[in-house]
Amino acid sequence: MVQHRCPDTRWSWVEINKGALRRNTRAFKSLLEPGVRMMAVVKADAYGHGAVECAKVMHAAGADQFAVATVSEGLALREAGIEWPILILSEPPMECVQTLVEHDIMPSVYTQEFALAYGECAAAFGKVGKYHLALETGMTRIGVDWRHAVEFRRGIDFHRGLACAGTFTHFATADVPGDWTFALQYRRFTEAVSAMREAGIDCGLVHCDNTPATILYPETHLDMCRVGVGLYGMQPAESTRPRISLEPVMSVRARVTRVVYPAVGTGVSYGQTYSVGRQNTQIATIPVGYADGLSRSLSDKMDVLVHGTRCKQVGHICMDQCMFAVNVDPRRAVRPMDEVSYGDLVTVMGADGEERITAEELADIRETINYEVTCNFGARLEKVYV
Repeated sequence: MVQHRCPDTRWSWVEINKGALRRNTRAFKSLLEPGVRMMAVVKADAYGHGAVECAKVMHAAGADQFAVATVSEGLALREAGIEWPILILSEPPMECVQTLVEHDIMPSVYTQEFALAYGECAAAFGKVGKYHLALETGMTRIGVDWRHAVEFRRGIDFHRGLACAGTFTHFATADVPGDWTFALQYRRFTEAVSAMREAGIDCGLVHCDNTPATILYPETHLDMCRVGVGLYGMQPAESTRPRISLEPVMSVRARVTRVVYPAVGTGVSYGQTYSVGRQNTQIATIPVGYADGLSRSLSDKMDVLVHGTRCKQVGHICMDQCMFAVNVDPRRAVRPMDEVSYGDLVTVMGADGEERITAEELADIRETINYEVTCNFGARLEKVYV
């Protein structure tokens, strides 16, 4: 029987399976030819999974570099002793250049003003500031226009405090097999890289593949692939499922804090959107709410798992708690289950016996994507690594 270790301070937590994370990392590493590097994306606290602990597991399983979204995320990794290369996936404010230089964190670069300020700061410290050049090829988000790559590099390469460690772009539709936008972006990117190389410009590590492209397009792996959501056991698209087997890394657990048998007609939670419809119905409370990432939009629409059985969440999800209903009347046609007791384990997301509630299931109800679900859960709930 699996033993679930919960925090002492609150009966709700996020459970992170390090074995699953390790196996997912190795599965992606096995897709790459020898010499192709893997950059693990650990932004947003590793999509809610805990960046520091995940980075350690990923590096041991084959990740070569790490990507974050903000300077503070990179700094947190450095302060925790993560020494491997770290890239910020955008150009940060100019005021951050000294922090980047002092802690050897690479920014993305796409404005001359930032690049030169970064180079000046690096030179003042007797260092060379490494960066990755971001190219805009069709995502319309960040980067130097691919047609101006050579001109841009010529405008900053004179500076002794700068060194290009990589060149990259980001695909908008890599999860759609055969999409013309993907093909167009890849052509633009490779043409820009070729133009720079023909001009004698060093592009560093050339990379363009995100998680779906890494799975679906081995011909575009180039020097390095940036893998994010798949490392955490979530498929980036239906099209990738037949190509790689992944294990969910995050589960969300809680223990029952209160159980009652209300009278028929009794309302539950704010707005009384649910009322007890039959005798011998238990209403149980768990300490997980929308401030923990359990979106209020899931109210009266989702299930939880107790004793390996699905039970309906009922009433509006509160900020810190929610309730679910249990039918324990053997006279009813609906399949009864054992009574729920104070302290019983409840799975909000994850597996219990043969049943499983996935991030995808919750995302579908919310009409969003699976990794928004895990990012939300990782914000407040304490993490337990198993």
